[in-house]
Amino acid sequence: MKIVKNNQLFTDNTSEIDNDAIFVVSKNNEKYLENAKSLNPKAIINDSELKNYFDFSSLKVVGITGTNGKTTTAGAIYSFLLDLGFKVALLGTRGLFINGEKIRDYSFTTPFQIEMFANLELALSYDCEYFITEVSSHAIAQNRICGVDFALKIHTNITGDHLDYHKTMEEYIATKNSFFQDDTPKLINKDDKNVKFKLKNAYSYGLDNPATYKVQAFTFKDGTNVVVQYFGELFTFNSDLRGTFNVYNLTAALGAVHILTNIDMGKICEVVENFAGVSGRMETISFDPYIIVDFAHTPDGMRAIFESFKDKNIITVFGAGGDRDRLKRPFMGAMADEYSKVIFLTSDNPRTEDPDVINDEILAGIKNKEKCEVELNRKVAIKNSIKRAKETPNSVVLVLGKGDEEYQIIYDKKFPFSDKKVILELLEED
Repeated sequence: MKIVKNNQLFTDNTSEIDNDAIFVVSKNNEKYLENAKSLNPKAIINDSELKNYFDFSSLKVVGITGTNGKTTTAGAIYSFLLDLGFKVALLGTRGLFINGEKIRDYSFTTPFQIEMFANLELALSYDCEYFITEVSSHAIAQNRICGVDFALKIHTNITGDHLDYHKTMEEYIATKNSFFQDDTPKLINKDDKNVKFKLKNAYSYGLDNPATYKVQAFTFKDGTNVVVQYFGELFTFNSDLRGTFNVYNLTAALGAVHILTNIDMGKICEVVENFAGVSGRMETISFDPYIIVDFAHTPDGMRAIFESFKDKNIITVFGAGGDRDRLKRPFMGAMADEYSKVIFLTSDNPRTEDPDVINDEILAGIKNKEKCEVELNRKVAIKNSIKRAKETPNSVVLVLGKGDEEYQIIYDKKFPFSDKKVILELLEED
């Protein structure tokens, strides 16, 4: 990747080096350092020095990390700030958005340093005052956010994921928590027992424990209604988003915008209901039959979805990604078994793994196998789930794992596949 600033080329790729280029060395490319030297760049600098060539002081950068909830929380902050009249950029799993328009498609949840700097520069060119970005555990471990000065860091939750990369849960938790060990203002989910953070400049939110932004009550009648206490004052906001996890996400977003802008809490609460949610996150595709698409791909993420529909007969369609954390698969199966009336076990993004092997590992956690139908063709599995929903009173179909992804990865190839589009096509055929 490369970026040009004041006619000066910066790159972290040796194939882009010429005599006028400055090569940026990081832990991700240091093994190519000798090769870079042989190509005689204008200079070689460390990633920690790159920020000396840029000025992002007018841009307030907000970083959000956690196992679940990053995308919705980021999207909510972006929406609230736009509705309050600010110019804002949003970067994450859905791509780069600036002032309400999609500018770039998704690459990584959090890109490598030079691409991150390029996105920050682009936001400045649009006169943005705020830049909201998701921060993945990979990005923290690989220091992709080196040189980014955050105005606020937000923690959603820490549960099991990405153990293919981090190897142990302890390492994963430590990586997430390392993001909150400096003096940067931070907003912490007080109900998460896994979080550890530096107390200086720390704010908090939560449902169960005392917090700066404390949810005192909430109901899901005619949408979601939440009462939040802030230093003795009570404020109310409403939303069409469902689920206790969205109470957390929206409260985090509310607190973040309040910390960043110091605008009256009541005024911020007024714009909450304008946020319709994020595509592929608890997204209602149909009401008759009732069909939801969500990105949930961890046991805790699945539990949060299931808990929101305990009053329904749940029909679940899901699989697990290949070449990713294998340890979570039986726990995903157990979670689906606990809450679902019917399970359609299918293919997610198998990548280089055998889908049958993936599903066998999920099945190991399913005790009541008679409720489970294995169908590797994801479109057929979704079709069968819709058929079952029409035969089952008070049912909801939960299609989990891929969210708003527009493809399915088989080996190293991406094939067009959208859960939402497939569902809509199947409904039209009936």
